[in-house]
Amino acid sequence: MQPLFIATERFGPWDGKAWVKYIEWSKLTQLKELVSLDGLLCEPVLSVTKDEYWPYIVNEDYMSDYFTDLNYFLNEVSEIVNKNILCVFKNPISSPKAPSGKLKFEFLGYDLVDLEGSVSALSNCGGFPLAFSNEELNQFGLLESHDRAAKIRILLKAYYPEERHAACHLWAIFRARTS
Repeated sequence: MQPLFIATERFGPWDGKAWVKYIEWSKLTQLKELVSLDGLLCEPVLSVTKDEYWPYIVNEDYMSDYFTDLNYFLNEVSEIVNKNILCVFKNPISSPKAPSGKLKFEFLGYDLVDLEGSVSALSNCGGFPLAFSNEELNQFGLLESHDRAAKIRILLKAYYPEERHAACHLWAIFRARTS
């Protein structure tokens, strides 16, 4: 499994009214911060794909925000503040391990994001009660168990076949430690 790297905007209580409205709508009162690959709630901080990025990014549909070269990526995001530096794994068959090196990554959980890579079925669809309970999500809006995330992925497709956000990729998410 190849680790991929992305930097997203942080979304939490420091966002004031936007956070309050989100918590009221989502009913995810256990959240301390949302850390997700949902591009609507936690937007990538590099909003433009520069021509020089192509050798260092994933060259697939909906994947140009994901870098394959950590050092190049870190250089590109070094001046951006208020970001989460994430190491992610797409559709891992088991619990992955973050790469070791000077940057230390902490495992946060698993996200289920639609096939277009824009919406999290866990944190941006209002819930899918036949597949999972909102109380299963941790303080970051993620699932803690690979097995449970894989099971929910199957249940989403089975119980909600007409819902376009129910067909998902499973993502393991690690965040760089800041201290």
